[in-house]
Amino acid sequence: MYQLAPACINHALILQTSADRHYKTAESRPRLRRRGRRPIPTQKIIPMRKPHLSRYLIAGVTALIPLWVTWLVFRFLFGLMREIGGPPIDWFARLIEPLMPTLSTVLENKTLQAFLEVILVGAVIYGVGLATSLMIGRRAIRLLEQLLEQIPLVKSVYGSVKKLVAVLSEPPGHEVQRVVLIDFPQREMKTVGLVTRSFNDTNTGRKLVAVYVPTTPNPTSGYLEIVPAEKVISTNWTMDEAMTFVISGGTIAPDQIAFDPIDKPSYQAS
Repeated sequence: MYQLAPACINHALILQTSADRHYKTAESRPRLRRRGRRPIPTQKIIPMRKPHLSRYLIAGVTALIPLWVTWLVFRFLFGLMREIGGPPIDWFARLIEPLMPTLSTVLENKTLQAFLEVILVGAVIYGVGLATSLMIGRRAIRLLEQLLEQIPLVKSVYGSVKKLVAVLSEPPGHEVQRVVLIDFPQREMKTVGLVTRSFNDTNTGRKLVAVYVPTTPNPTSGYLEIVPAEKVISTNWTMDEAMTFVISGGTIAPDQIAFDPIDKPSYQAS
């Protein structure tokens, strides 16, 4: 009996090895529903697509906003130039109607009128700029200013606008920085402003500055703030950089800006 034991053990090992092979082969095969039927196909998980309607709408709006704003600006300028140049063109068309009726009829074309009105206003602006560089032109403009100063209401408006344009067109000096930051509308928020002038408080002698705060995207409208000089933070921005920052809604700006005040006053009024 003891002699048969090794043979039995070898036979059992052979049976176990055969069973393991059969089990592994069965695992590698696809599962069958029943004998003689096709294997059950493995179901693939299809990922759900995100709704593309909102994504494409946002992309379209983002692409069209710069074109829309540019079109609004040019439409405003084009309409303004047509309003200024329209009456002279109409007057000229009526003037030549008895002598040249054909040309007068041609000038009544709306598209041609719009083109001529813009060309006329552009030519006048160029002529005024050329005249200011000549002695005769400067004298003529000086006489016109003296005439406007005789009209009370026109004198105030023209004088104020002229001073504002002169101040903003001048480059900042060593002690005066034109582009600054002020607390607006509250202390933890700041906005870009343009210093127009400085003066003193009659009661305390405190230095004050007048700061014009332009609005986005139309910098011709804004707020005028009187701010203590020590509360103003100077920047190293130019006028062009500040205007580009305001018009673009902050998308185009230098990489750095002085936001936090330093210990000593960062602005010295002149």
